[in-house]
Amino acid sequence: MVAINKYSNVPLYCQLKNLIIQKIESGEFEADQKIPSEQVFCDQYDISRPTVRQAINELTAAGQLYKLKGKGTFVSAQKTNISINDYTGFTDSILDTKDPSEKDILSIEVVAGKDHPRVLEAFGMKPEGKHEFAAITYTNSIKNEVVSLSVSYIPLALFPEICEDIQSNKDVLRGKYPLIPNSTKSTLDVINTDQRDAVHLQLQPGQPLIRINNILYSKSGQPVEYIITKYRADKTKLQFENHK
Repeated sequence: MVAINKYSNVPLYCQLKNLIIQKIESGEFEADQKIPSEQVFCDQYDISRPTVRQAINELTAAGQLYKLKGKGTFVSAQKTNISINDYTGFTDSILDTKDPSEKDILSIEVVAGKDHPRVLEAFGMKPEGKHEFAAITYTNSIKNEVVSLSVSYIPLALFPEICEDIQSNKDVLRGKYPLIPNSTKSTLDVINTDQRDAVHLQLQPGQPLIRINNILYSKSGQPVEYIITKYRADKTKLQFENHK
């Protein structure tokens, strides 16, 4: 058994973290397997409970472990790779989807712009006036696992029948609307799962998410769709490649 070196400059909780990661990577701790209790780690490595708790909490926050209330702490499933060759700013788009039924749509509703200032800002609209948007909420799955939750906002002034078109699974682009998405602008940050997102993403609240905000533009530069997508950090690894 690999021991923890109490005379090392590396903090004890970091050493324990590395040991647990090694056990995960070697397969000793398998996906969805319950890891030993805090007390077992304390006895095994002769360290304090706060040390063990800090190591486990940091691995949980990083998505490598997850906790089930009343049951213990478990190993997260291996991350799914999403290559930049497969993911673009158009990937989560409703307007650029040939068949909306391919997405797991949870709800379609009409929302007022005044209640969504971030959406108004994305479209360059002022709070004054009546601005309405179709808000389409949907999840995306890979290998039957939910990996992301998206909300797409589409202005009804440009796409007045978009809600009906999606509900009837029509191709919303061909021959009906002239404003086809042509370019995108994306921003990425890391946030924590809130109570609402936790339900749809099958996560515990507080888990890290990768949030990508995409604004899609027509060929003329008109914003036509604003999408907020939250990817499970424990399931998704985004890889970016650039060529000059």
